Amino acid sequence: MSNSSIRSLFLNGAAGRLEALLNAGASTATHAAVVCHPHPLFGGTLHNKVVFHTMKALNSFGFPVLRFNFRGTGLSEGEHDYGKGEIEDVQTALDWLDAEYHLPLIFGGFSFGAAIGLRPACADPRVDAVIGLGVPVAPVAADNEDPRVYTFEFLHDCAKPKLFVSGARDQFGPRAKLQALADSVPEPKKLVIIEGADHFFEGRLHELRNAVESWIKEAQLT
Repeated sequence: MSNSSIRSLFLNGAAGRLEALLNAGASTATHAAVVCHPHPLFGGTLHNKVVFHTMKALNSFGFPVLRFNFRGTGLSEGEHDYGKGEIEDVQTALDWLDAEYHLPLIFGGFSFGAAIGLRPACADPRVDAVIGLGVPVAPVAADNEDPRVYTFEFLHDCAKPKLFVSGARDQFGPRAKLQALADSVPEPKKLVIIEGADHFFEGRLHELRNAVESWIKEAQLT
């Protein structure tokens, strides 16, 4: 059911224009989706492989899927705001999808994109379901000055269908901490750990894609 048509566009964000790509959906689409990229200061863009494969999984159901670059990334205007202003960027994308399609929305985010985007997505009544890929529950590796520290308490109030997918060797998502997070949030929820996969699902992208597609069917989002 996927549609290969890709549209390049700009969203009018709070910090200026945001560069975006839209993979067209089917006329019978039940949902529209957005997928957010990993940390822009560490090379994350809308072209990230995990973001691309998640888009392909969602688009396979005929959903139009929007990817965009956070402020200060690629051709997007503004400056990186360490997660604060980026929440506005996610809201801009959700608003655009709602105005364009008037369909229930699905949110997906990878790493930084999950940590930042899950918050506004869970709070937005237009969003039916959320997907967190490589959720960085333990982002600080060796450098204790690293600003990438995220909290996920807001998920305790998120009763929407939730999918978490991470690699068993994800250095920013130890299995025990991911399991604890999953255990702490309300149903419906699903945690998928892909054996052998690292944070970027290198060599395991097809398994990531299969996990998303299987869950969309299980959650009856088609």
